Amino acid sequence: MKTKVLLAEDDENLGSLLKEYLKAKSYDTDWLTDGDKAYKAFIKNHYDLLILDVMMPVKDGFTLAKEIRLTNAQIPIIFLTAKSLKDDVIEGFKSGADDYISKPFSMEELIFRMEAILKRTKSDGSAGSQNEFSIGEYTFDANKQLLYRGEEMQKLTTKESELLRLLCNNKNSILERNFALKTIWIDDNYFNARSMDVYIAKLRKCLKDDPNVQIINIHGKGFKLIV
Repeated sequence: MKTKVLLAEDDENLGSLLKEYLKAKSYDTDWLTDGDKAYKAFIKNHYDLLILDVMMPVKDGFTLAKEIRLTNAQIPIIFLTAKSLKDDVIEGFKSGADDYISKPFSMEELIFRMEAILKRTKSDGSAGSQNEFSIGEYTFDANKQLLYRGEEMQKLTTKESELLRLLCNNKNSILERNFALKTIWIDDNYFNARSMDVYIAKLRKCLKDDPNVQIINIHGKGFKLIV
């Protein structure tokens, strides 16, 4: 299978050029022109590597990377930027970058860096997002939207699966309410918040047969999946 790349670059000329070059090098590439669109694409699709411009409209690359890291701590991220100041480089790595390349750059250099990162991450099994989770006596297959306990199997809805995946990615830590709302429902308005509470209640019922598993409310902050 081809390596799937998410490219977030607001410069039309550079974005188009990069997409065509990556395609010629056999990378399956989705190109988005702002950080918000890129985040929505990331949530909906599986990617092996992200290439993010730092200066983008709606949502900048640093903010985008930080939000992605809350959902997926492993996926490789390369920043593209016209900035080369030390503070910006440090900020990039604090935001979760695996590498950082300053404009202008050669296409060959970008490919070299991509291949080096992919080789490293695939060798330690950390590339891509996790799709199978152990939750006490349960096993959750996020791709198939199935929750297993021994021979028993429960089919989850898409939103139940998305919410349980976020909880699993933050297991024994706080999943912030607003982050979950914006990730799954896009908008953190009152009605979506009430909807999420309903799905939390449904997930508690799905996990009720293991007394060592709980989803608790953290007042004023969000939820915590305790295992």
